[in-house]
Amino acid sequence: MPELPEVEVSRLGITPHLSNRTIRRIDVRQPMLRWPVPAEVITLTNTPVLSVSRRAKYLLIAVPGGSIILHLGMSGNLKILSADTPAGKHDHVDIVLDNNTLLRLNDTRRFGAVLWQASGTEHPLLTTLGPEPLTSAFHAEQLFAQCQKRGSAIKLVLMDNHVVVGVGNIYANESLFKAGILPTKPANQLTMAQCAVLVEVVKQILAQAITQGGTTLKDFSQADGKPGYFKQELLVYGRGGQACVGCDSMLEEIRLGQRSTVFCRHCQA
Repeated sequence: MPELPEVEVSRLGITPHLSNRTIRRIDVRQPMLRWPVPAEVITLTNTPVLSVSRRAKYLLIAVPGGSIILHLGMSGNLKILSADTPAGKHDHVDIVLDNNTLLRLNDTRRFGAVLWQASGTEHPLLTTLGPEPLTSAFHAEQLFAQCQKRGSAIKLVLMDNHVVVGVGNIYANESLFKAGILPTKPANQLTMAQCAVLVEVVKQILAQAITQGGTTLKDFSQADGKPGYFKQELLVYGRGGQACVGCDSMLEEIRLGQRSTVFCRHCQA
């Protein structure tokens, strides 16, 4: 599943193509994705794009009257293409623009979503989300307060969208390693100092991943590219059984919350 940096890179990639454009129509070839595509989206015509933003892993295309919400699910990706590009088997939704281009959602597994949020309202999927990790709303005091309420493993707490959004499995593994904190450590045992380090590390790792992903932005206008996905410099994720880059001991891998969890018992405590 795309994590926050991949979704942010998707936002950066599509924004120049949608800014100051008008949506001529929306072609929906598969109206049943994770949820049905709402009529407000299907019937949208001749509507200017006001902005493109992101909330957690959701992309929001603002237009007069509301916002189109896009979620890439497990396997979705977005492409900017010429409007006459034939649709493939898994090309489910096209947002056709006034300059003979389109934004196409391809989703092999159909776990993605195209939803609608009316102006002046907040979609139920967004109402309970925690703070964005790259903003000042995510800070040591906030994380410490949330941890004090929870005795579950800190990795699970860090991945809880009610605590902070967008820290998925890859970046939770990487952040806890760099912060020197065992992923299995009960959250309510973290000190304020540890929370401060963890917050700073999360911000650094996510920002670095977004910067790395910036090299793929050109792929959004290439039919054979894979926008939003990019090679990342990972220290522990996917490296269970290999040597730790910090101390050369073997990295351990367990299942935590049904997700792969890799750590170094010597470098993390």
